[in-house]
This record gives sequence, structure tokens and C-alpha cells, in this order.
Amino acid sequence: MAILAIGNANLEYDPVKCPGLYCGRVTFENGSFSECGACPRGQQPNEQSICQRCTSEPIFYDWMYLAFMALLSLMLHLFFIDVSNRRHLKRRLLTLHVSALIESVLAAVVTLLLVEPMGQLTIRSCPVHRLSDWYTMLYNPSPNYTTTLHCTQEIVYPLYTVVLIYYAFSLLFLMLIRPTVSYKLADMKGTKSIYAALYFHPVLILVQAVLSGLLYYSFPYIVIVLSVITSAIHMSGFDNENSYKELFKQAFCNGRNLTIIVAHWFLHAFGIIALTQLQNLVVDLSLLVLVPLPVIFYILTVKFTDPDNLDTVS
Repeated sequence: MAILAIGNANLEYDPVKCPGLYCGRVTFENGSFSECGACPRGQQPNEQSICQRCTSEPIFYDWMYLAFMALLSLMLHLFFIDVSNRRHLKRRLLTLHVSALIESVLAAVVTLLLVEPMGQLTIRSCPVHRLSDWYTMLYNPSPNYTTTLHCTQEIVYPLYTVVLIYYAFSLLFLMLIRPTVSYKLADMKGTKSIYAALYFHPVLILVQAVLSGLLYYSFPYIVIVLSVITSAIHMSGFDNENSYKELFKQAFCNGRNLTIIVAHWFLHAFGIIALTQLQNLVVDLSLLVLVPLPVIFYILTVKFTDPDNLDTVS
């Protein structure tokens, strides 16, 4: 290692590589390097353990992950609004749905504007290489099993914290907008949905804090599977399940049912796009033709699963 002594400063032109996956050295203005430790926020250690500022933008899959975390909150809002106001006027229900959408959009816009580069609807990010990048606190090295180097940092900057910031603003806009909308435009029918949001938002924050890495790699599969299951659960409540005509009528001629089915189709398409990342545009877009298939398959086969049609063996 070449070392040039200038006063009390040492200029290391070939610093020793730090132990562990995520420890790095900060480069000072005079060319010297710090001891091994966590890199400043927005930086990643390179192969030589030198902290380098991340200058890239999120890839398409990263944006889909952020959209999924935002949609997760929005869908829960819409679900609890629908469940708690099912017997009330459609106008009131629609007003609360629009309020939830506006709150989510405002939270997303403000979050993007406050993340680097500030004032722009984009973000500067660090690339994600492996699952362990999300859990750096589990990879603090202990050289010679004596002392532990604390190198916990946001290697996946800002994909981890930006979701938490979004949820915080979502809660803020919920408290600023929804009570007024509920009181002025919905005859206080949005109270239960507000209380529900105050419960599920902390749960979402906990899920992001603990399971963010697992969600990052599995969310396309989760969306596809859950969209099929919840769609079947919704249609299982239809009447006249032995009549194709009545089933189609209930599914596509009832405004509420049609809206729910279209929402499931949107989520199914979202999962397919996230999974394929549209790398082969023609083939991947052709898969979207399969989006209505689960609903059609359910309607065509549901009468065969009716327990009343099964012969009782004496």
C-alpha cells in the first residue's frame, strides 16, 4: 500500500478492502480514507469498499414495486370504505372513494418532490443486487470475533424509506381531508373507514420495515394470486349460480360488481406487467388477454362445484 504522509494526514492510494458485504470507506477531500463503517445515505460501497454516490434512477421493476406499495394502501382504503358503507347511497360511497384516491395521489406527489432530487417527480436511487441488501443490519461483520463493525445502512436507497415517507403523508392527508369530506359531503358515513385506516397504516409500516425485501422479490406473484382468489371470493356471493345468464348479468350489469371485477382485472394485469417487465413487448402484452380468464372460467364452471349437485351416497 502506497502511503504519502503529509502532516497528520495519510493519503492511502490503495486502501484495504473492508470486511463484510456493506462496510465502506469515505473519501476525504485530501484523498485519505476513513475507517471502515457505514456509507453516508445515498451511497454504496464499491468492490474496493469505497463509498460511491448513487446517481442512477430506479429501474422499471423498482417503480412497479413502489406502485405496488402505494396501491396496497389505496386498495385497503377502498375496501374498508365499501365494507363500512355498503348499505348507503352510491353518491356518498363514490365521494369517499374519490377522497381516498386524492389523498393517495397527493401523498405520492409530495413524497417524490421531497426525495432527491428535490422538486422533481423522480428519485435518485441505488441499484438492488440481492435480497440481503434490504437487511444490512444482519450482516455487520465481527473481525476476529472481537468487535463488531456497525455498517447498517440503506443500501437500497431510497426504496426502503420512501415507502415509509409515503405512508406517513398518506396518514397526514387522510386526517386533513377525509374528516371534512365525510362531514360535509357524506353525512358522516366515512368515520369507520377513517378508524380502519388508522389501524392498517401502522400494520403496513411494520410490514415494510420487516418484510420489504421479501415483498420486493415476490410482489408480482402475490398480486396475481390474490387477484384471482379475491375475485373468486367476491363472485361466490352471487345468486343463481346455476344460471350462466344470471351470473353474467350480476357480474357485468351491476355497477358495484363490475367495478370490483375491473379492479381485479387491473391488479391482475399489474402483476403480469411487473413479472414480465415488458422485456418482450409483443409476447408480454399478449399475456394481458388472459386477464379476464379467471372470471370467465369461474362463471362457466361454478355450477359444477355446487354441493347441491353432488349425489349423496347412502
